[in-house]
Amino acid sequence: MKTSVCLLPLLGLLSSLLSGCERAKQDMYDQPRYKTFSAAKLFPDGASARTPPPGTQPRARGAFADSTGGRAGAQAVQADLAAERAQTNPYPVDLRLLERGRDRYMIYCMPCHSPVGDGDGLVVRRGFPAPPSYHQERLRKAPDRHLYDVITQGYGVMVPYADRVEPADRWAIVAFIRALQLSQNAPADSLPPALKARLDAQPGGAP
Repeated sequence: MKTSVCLLPLLGLLSSLLSGCERAKQDMYDQPRYKTFSAAKLFPDGASARTPPPGTQPRARGAFADSTGGRAGAQAVQADLAAERAQTNPYPVDLRLLERGRDRYMIYCMPCHSPVGDGDGLVVRRGFPAPPSYHQERLRKAPDRHLYDVITQGYGVMVPYADRVEPADRWAIVAFIRALQLSQNAPADSLPPALKARLDAQPGGAP
């Protein structure tokens, strides 16, 4: 009985505290919006789903080409699927592809792999585990699809980049990596005559 009497004031205090609590309002989460296919009194036709204004440019990509979600279209989706299924680079390796690959490489790969692909990037110099050099024999002989899969799925401590790098850009990066490998391992005799002459004129000449 004494225990019950002692607990009554505590229960009263707790009930008063709880009665003053209310759910915190999160404006971005609780923003007013229409649910899918719900009616809307705001518009004369009563539909909440609206047709995009003329001139609207799609920004996202996906399978729902005609939805109001801003999808890029079915052709882009099919191109992505073809790129994901390819075992070798499905795009012509020209200057445009290499420049795109270099651009994406410098954003996503260079911090760890370095500008020349030897695995001595700025992040590595600050203590992050070094990735393998692209110029080792194993990676020079690795198929293009291996490099593509590593970009897509990650490898070791490298995170996947599938959500940040589109399939076409992954192949562009693969093409640029091949160019880096060639730049560090090409025999001097394979150079154009003008470049070989410039190399021969350097101290030490061509190897």
